Amino acid sequence: MKVKTLFTAMMLTGLFLSASQILAQEGGQAEVMKKWQEAITPGAAHQEFAKLAGNWKAAVTTYMGPQEAKAEATAQLEMVLGGRYLKSSFKGNMMGMPFEGLQLDAFDNVTKEYVSAWIDNFGTGIMLLKGKKDEKTGEIVYLGTSADPMTGKMVTTKIVNKVIDNDHTTSTMFMVENGQDVKNMFIEYTRVK
Repeated sequence: MKVKTLFTAMMLTGLFLSASQILAQEGGQAEVMKKWQEAITPGAAHQEFAKLAGNWKAAVTTYMGPQEAKAEATAQLEMVLGGRYLKSSFKGNMMGMPFEGLQLDAFDNVTKEYVSAWIDNFGTGIMLLKGKKDEKTGEIVYLGTSADPMTGKMVTTKIVNKVIDNDHTTSTMFMVENGQDVKNMFIEYTRVK
């Protein structure tokens, strides 16, 4: 409880100091409120996330060298916290074991970046990725790091998400090794109607 209280106090202090600096530098409360509203108001990227809300079937292909393994999963996607974040809950089987995962996707209005956090029951860490949208292809390309359970070292992960249409999306995951993208997973999502 003490840690939570301390964390909350630190967050509020940071917000107060930030607002105080803006008041001093920018000339008033109106500017503070304008910047705050821009930071917290869902926009076009959030509306795109909202179109993905619903239930999906996922056809998963994993690549381990020349070998492929196929699995099926389900995903339930919903907007949370007033349309600011897309929460995804995954269930299926991987390598003969029950698999569950949670993902939280965001578009940060301040940094103008897409942010994705992933956790699952096949690990105890959090994979955090940041990315940009390629306006030509419509793909969101994320980069992040996570700990390799075999070596304990941090590895770079690249994920490319593409919306095909309202009922079909894909996600391709790569491990980045020596500057090269090595595909290790491909997921085809189909909306359940």
